Amino acid sequence: MKVPSPGESITEVEIAEWLVEDGDYVEKDQAIAEVDSDKATLELPAEQSGIITLKAEEGDAVAVGAVVCLIDTSAAKPEGGQAVEEKKEEAPKEVKKAEVAAPVKESYATGSASPAAKKILNEKGVDAASVKGSGKDGRITKEDAVNAVPSMGTPSGGSRGESRSKLSMLRRKVAERLVSVKNETAMLTTFNEVDMGPIFALRKQYKEQFKEKHGVGLGFMSFFTLAVTRALEMYPSVNSMIDGKEMLSFDFCDISIAVSGPKGLMVPVIRNAENLTFRGVEAEVKRLAIRAREGEITVDEMTGGTFTITNGGVFGSMLSTPIINPPQSAILGMHNIVERPVVKDGAVVIAPIMYLALSYDHRIIDGKESVGFLVAIKEAIENPEEILMNSNVKKALEL
Repeated sequence: MKVPSPGESITEVEIAEWLVEDGDYVEKDQAIAEVDSDKATLELPAEQSGIITLKAEEGDAVAVGAVVCLIDTSAAKPEGGQAVEEKKEEAPKEVKKAEVAAPVKESYATGSASPAAKKILNEKGVDAASVKGSGKDGRITKEDAVNAVPSMGTPSGGSRGESRSKLSMLRRKVAERLVSVKNETAMLTTFNEVDMGPIFALRKQYKEQFKEKHGVGLGFMSFFTLAVTRALEMYPSVNSMIDGKEMLSFDFCDISIAVSGPKGLMVPVIRNAENLTFRGVEAEVKRLAIRAREGEITVDEMTGGTFTITNGGVFGSMLSTPIINPPQSAILGMHNIVERPVVKDGAVVIAPIMYLALSYDHRIIDGKESVGFLVAIKEAIENPEEILMNSNVKKALEL
């Protein structure tokens, strides 16, 4: 079997994990390995049934088209479904007696420090009982005291182990991209707050009807996605990117949605979000999230976005400065919703408030446009019935 191409521009992958062992019998289309590219983690299915021989180790980087395993299709399926190798009984090995070093002769001098050594140990704060003497009969010499290492803090008796593991190709590529964004863009972040009360009221009134009719929940993401597409049409520079010495602008809105997958953060794309309804956005978000969680998302489904929305609020984040998803020029960060005291009509009231953050590339987006863009989102979220639903809630929700 050769490594298939997981997507355009990808020339090599890394064997993240073999899901079978050398000599196993595999069925056609059975997942035999997980491979990492610089954009996604994908499963490698068996092309035929037979006995498998592995030709690459976990962690190996292999070129697209390279042979990673052999499958003997002429091998019969063993009983129980798995090839079992006969294990020969090994004769018990002769146990050799451990060589024991001659004990150090102990005397009144064992463990005691010379006057010079004692002074050094006191200055270091080292207990003489913790130092092994190299002098005659175990006496602690001046050299022993000089080489003694003072204890860094009080020993707790707890584990102090550490482990080291290789970063996956996906994680290494993400790290490179994040560093390049910080180094190659003039990234700034602007903030605002939004009252989620109007959306809460709409969801409370219509969420049961919406779910019963469409089979998906009425979440926050559809409101924010439609608010973003409206704002992108108002401020086209935010829906643009730098390509060499040119500015590339789009007349469509492909919205990347950051979701948590088994291998980390993934960013599938909702294509032409400007043409979708509330039902369409919610259905697409659900479909992509499920595919990401189950490891079925493809590279093509995660490329080509023009703007990104990320929601750190689901993990409890109050405020953050999201990093731009290159080559895009801006990203919207949503956060948790907390009841806060706010002033309305001259009175202090309690309202569910979310902080919003827009990180943008100042090389292509001016401060006036970035602030205006975020204010446009705030206006739409705080007045969704009029701005996002054209004053007809049932029609907008297709109820």
